[in-house]
Amino acid sequence: MAVTSAPGWFLEHAYVIPLIPAIAYVVIIGFGKRIPDTRIGRFTIPGGGSLVGVASMVGSLVFAAGAAIQWMQYSNDHGYTAPIRQSWVWWQSGGIEIGLGQQIDGLAVMALLLVAFISTLVQIYSLEYLKGDRRYTHFFASLTLFSAGMLVMVLAENMVQLILGWELMGLCSFMLIGHWWEDQANSRASLKAFFTVRTGDIGLLVGTAIVGLSAQKWINANGLQDQYSGFSIEGICRWALAGDSHYKSVLTWGAIALFIACIGKSGQFPLHTWLPDAMAGPTPVSSLLHSSTMVVAGVFLVARLYPVFFEGLKILDTNVNLIAVIGGITIIAAALLAFVQTDIKKGLAYST
Repeated sequence: MAVTSAPGWFLEHAYVIPLIPAIAYVVIIGFGKRIPDTRIGRFTIPGGGSLVGVASMVGSLVFAAGAAIQWMQYSNDHGYTAPIRQSWVWWQSGGIEIGLGQQIDGLAVMALLLVAFISTLVQIYSLEYLKGDRRYTHFFASLTLFSAGMLVMVLAENMVQLILGWELMGLCSFMLIGHWWEDQANSRASLKAFFTVRTGDIGLLVGTAIVGLSAQKWINANGLQDQYSGFSIEGICRWALAGDSHYKSVLTWGAIALFIACIGKSGQFPLHTWLPDAMAGPTPVSSLLHSSTMVVAGVFLVARLYPVFFEGLKILDTNVNLIAVIGGITIIAAALLAFVQTDIKKGLAYST
């Protein structure tokens, strides 16, 4: 178990932030339909498990806010601070360790607070928007699990855990976009989003295998097994910044593969076609997909593994930055396509 001392209770127990909505999902899917609406005077408290989802996100928001405050206090007192890492190994073979844990730094704290806040607002808005829907309980179960998946990804200490959160979001987006699957257009939109993003996810799996196994080999050669695992995010970043000439081409191909995953998740060219069709889902789903979770996940992956992209794509040594080129093409293409949309939700989708 790798542990870095945490300077506060909320930072030490940050794993509770995704755990709360994960438990809430189990409660909603198992008992949600048995919870009736309750009327108190002029007010009606909705049943169906919806308040369980709202309460879970409020709880996650409180924990995220506490972690953010403690991190800011700690960083103000100490200047630059190394990430706070905690990891519990549950599988190992041939020197490769895979575990569950958390990695807290400024990037993670900011994303945790943003995701929890936006997800709380979306849940509250959904109470009235989905009122009377035949799959009201299933909607809130999927919405809550979606948020849990994003929070798991943000807190991930290693790439396997990041993939777990990444794919949970993909599954929930499929269910939420196709929530009204009786309409064939909605069903097609959910399938289109699922398969398009899964195409990009092949890059995530390939890229993780490339950089993880190479980092493990470098860690073993330098006697750092007690500090890092090859699949730990910190270990991969250390390997990328080491500048070992033996891994230059491997690093480049790993960065390209991982960026393909970012392209798919963030709806960038040429895997942007799923984004406007995703508007087929309920409006709260659209806001969640395009505000702090689904689309931002690709951006977060670039930020989390930026040393890999910086060294692998030779950002400092070249005038042609692949990330900037794809981003530029996406901006121009999306702006032109937004001009010819007659559906305001699709216009907003292209503005993402």
